Amino acid sequence: MDTFADRGCADRAPLVGRARELDRLDGLLGCRAEAVGPVAVDVTGEPGIGKTRLLTEFAVRARGRGATVLRGRAGTAEGDGGTPFQAVLDACADLDHGKRAAVPALAELARLVEEANGWEAQQGHGALVRRIGAALGRVPAPGLVLLLDDLHRADPATAALLDHLLRHPPHAPVLVVTARRERQTPPALASSLAGAVDSGALAGLDLGPLGPEDCAGGLAPGVPPEAVQELYAASGGNPLYFRALAHTRHRRDEVPGTGPVAVLLDELTPLGPTERAVVEAAAVLGGRVTSELVTAVAIDRRGGAPGDGQEAIDAALRALAGRDLVRPDQDGRTLGPRHPALPELVRGALDPWRRRELHRRAAAALARAGAPATARAPHLVGAAAGPDAETAAVLVEAAERTGTVDPARAAHWLQAALDHLPDTPEHRAGRHELTLRRAQALGAAGRVAESRDVLHHLIDTCRPDPGRTEYIEDPDGTDDTTRGARSERTAGIRTSAVLLCAFMERHLGRYPEADALLRRELERSPGPRDGLRTGLVVEWGARALFATRYPEVREEVARALDEARRRRDEAGTAEALTLSALGEAYEGETVIARARAKEAAALTDTFTDGRLADHVESLVRLGWTEAFLEEYGAAERHTARGIVVARRAGRPFALSQLLLCSAYVHFLTGNVAAALDLAEESLTVARPLGGTELLGFSRAIRATVLLHALPLGAPEGLAAAEEAAATVGTAQSWWATQARCMLAHSVPLGQDPHRVRGALLRAGGDRDLSRLQPSLRPGYLELLAGAALAAGDLPEAERVARRALAEAARLGLPVQRGAARRAWGRVLAHRGESAAAAEAFTEAARESAGSGAGLREAHSLLLAAPQVQAAGDGARAAALWRRGRRLAADGGARMLVDLADRTRPAPPDGGPPDGRLSVLTPREREISVLVAEGLTNQAVADRLCLSPRTVESHVARVYRKTGVETRAGLASLVVRTGVGEGQFSRG
Repeated sequence: MDTFADRGCADRAPLVGRARELDRLDGLLGCRAEAVGPVAVDVTGEPGIGKTRLLTEFAVRARGRGATVLRGRAGTAEGDGGTPFQAVLDACADLDHGKRAAVPALAELARLVEEANGWEAQQGHGALVRRIGAALGRVPAPGLVLLLDDLHRADPATAALLDHLLRHPPHAPVLVVTARRERQTPPALASSLAGAVDSGALAGLDLGPLGPEDCAGGLAPGVPPEAVQELYAASGGNPLYFRALAHTRHRRDEVPGTGPVAVLLDELTPLGPTERAVVEAAAVLGGRVTSELVTAVAIDRRGGAPGDGQEAIDAALRALAGRDLVRPDQDGRTLGPRHPALPELVRGALDPWRRRELHRRAAAALARAGAPATARAPHLVGAAAGPDAETAAVLVEAAERTGTVDPARAAHWLQAALDHLPDTPEHRAGRHELTLRRAQALGAAGRVAESRDVLHHLIDTCRPDPGRTEYIEDPDGTDDTTRGARSERTAGIRTSAVLLCAFMERHLGRYPEADALLRRELERSPGPRDGLRTGLVVEWGARALFATRYPEVREEVARALDEARRRRDEAGTAEALTLSALGEAYEGETVIARARAKEAAALTDTFTDGRLADHVESLVRLGWTEAFLEEYGAAERHTARGIVVARRAGRPFALSQLLLCSAYVHFLTGNVAAALDLAEESLTVARPLGGTELLGFSRAIRATVLLHALPLGAPEGLAAAEEAAATVGTAQSWWATQARCMLAHSVPLGQDPHRVRGALLRAGGDRDLSRLQPSLRPGYLELLAGAALAAGDLPEAERVARRALAEAARLGLPVQRGAARRAWGRVLAHRGESAAAAEAFTEAARESAGSGAGLREAHSLLLAAPQVQAAGDGARAAALWRRGRRLAADGGARMLVDLADRTRPAPPDGGPPDGRLSVLTPREREISVLVAEGLTNQAVADRLCLSPRTVESHVARVYRKTGVETRAGLASLVVRTGVGEGQFSRG
């Protein structure tokens, strides 16, 4: 019987990602054409990894080279292992009469294996093995490729033949290629193969998992891109499991157990009733389980058991382990499937009634064993019982335990709990609470729009009665006290739903909708209780802040802060303080913002991590406030703590923003590599959350960091910034305007100043950029002044730079003052006032250094050095340049390092512009000039008739001798010397 996971439709599947293995087989075939090298290749790998598919493709190639290809399988039917030379006999079925007549050695081979049964009876297979080996030794060119699949099930005669060929390789163009599963290979055969590898007669070829790109590109037609990564993780890169899972999860209209799924499950066909029941029970249980638990599920204790109890189940488990369908651990206490995806595929092939019954048994067995709710929940869902408050309680407990690590699963279990909770008046408020918790879990899982829809329905359900001051609750005849308590509870649920819904609307960029929801809830009478009112006001303020309209809510936020302080509500106070601090920092009211941030920091520092888990947004706001106030050490301390809390508590929205804030701080303080890692992680967290503005802002921060991490002029940074700007579209929120501004930073100023200016004006609204964040505006005005200079508009550049100076003076922020001074320094340098420009740039460097903004300090120093040189102080210029370059190099800012290498000041002693090239050999100088012309190592090698490796060695020595680190730096050095190839000629 055909039981192999590499077979069937696998032969028709595209071959993906095995180019290296095919090349190796081709090379060995070439060796055997000369009767040298290993006589056999042993292809091994997990079931489904693609062994048979590889043999199929190699057979095509071998035939294309003229070889005769015979292909057979060992044990092609269940129980046929007694047929001598079964694999070779199966292979010889491919020989037609013409081939037998043309090649006597092949005719002899076929005759010998066909008569093997008679030989066995008379003399045993030893003599026949030698005669078959002799026949193979007479195979003429172009040769024979003998493919023996599923060798782990080879009969003794086939194993003996292979052993003989490995010990006495035929002096003929013969290559044997075997494929087998190592776990199911008999020890004697495995030992023989291992010895042949040591002797060199056998080449091993182990097939590992495919890479994610291979699976996505060749195995996932019609599968949504966002699902490919999930499929890859579940399949572990095993191509057949990948295709089977894709078939099961994304082709639900087809019959279960068809296609690649049928190939995998074909191994279950010969199983007896007990073994089949054990496989199904283990699949329903999933993961690693004990034999006792399998027994409890496999055997129906109400009668009709498929086996004779624990002893029969243990025997079945031993048989299944021999087939490698289950794998026990070393001590035999637990066992699991050979592949994590196998249980899902088996469950999917079960009929619904059988699957439901097994889940019922599993739930009962786990309950008896005292298993946790998280273990019982999947089976309670699978058993699909009717309304049952006790079952609902277990599902709710399971959701509570798993919500922080797997919110999607928590949302699923909460929906199941709602399905099981009776829809009666006494359970109505409980259903509302579960619905609210499900909406929270959906949001945390990134299903923001779905969470919003659930919340809208919940808000409508908990609606107030227009004629009364309390919320409607069920008129079921209960007394007024009970009904009043229920009304108050329902009102609290509604307010919480409004608060969460407004958060989701804000995340989706729907600021008017969030505003309307919050206003209506704040204005209702009687109003929400104090703690919830503070939360509503803070969310209302956050909505206004992100919509760049914070002054509209400033007074209401101040009142909420006063009320929280009066109630001694520390959490509410922290929420209001951090919102007020961030709002004032955004608006440039730095004195107020600093006082608020200091008070908020002192308060939140007293909170435990557990308490902060429910208020982690406070740390988001505090971290960004401190970053805007240029208190980078405090910002990093609070964001680092917030990241830990958000991870542990499962708060992805906060986590993404905390990672971004930390990336921004690391970037400014001169740790570009760490900043890029943080920005990448933030983007990974933000991507599934659905909001385009957060995603666009995350991409923009990453693009800015990437720009500095790459060589000067590398296009990837601009491409990343363009993607970020496209993501936010036409939105006008704070995140969106920042994404557009960062695009302006990424456009090469000297190449396209008009595009830089256009991007800034679109984001800023007018020539003064009045729509941009006031506390960051001097930095953007610096860029705008630079664009005006590059476009030749000196008067406009002077106007913009003066405005930057005025705004920076009002803010009192050193880094922003440094940006304004750089803007003015550029104007002075353009006017030829080198001494004044040098002073402006060095003062900008001092301002940046005082705040710890190492990257800004490095940039300022590199701008200052040429102006100081032009003013006649070469020694000081060199010192400034060295410090600027060192800061850039230490921080991993490759772009600034390249800028430094292009602007290195001339030596102060009036000697040659740069004498570093004088230490090079003539050949090294010659190669340096060609590199400066833009030639690759290969092109240089072709020009000079050298090997690429020799050129690479010369370039490495040039780097070491001159101190440059990049080809761009070397090119700049060569250009600055003012010499060409003729001056660097040999001799």
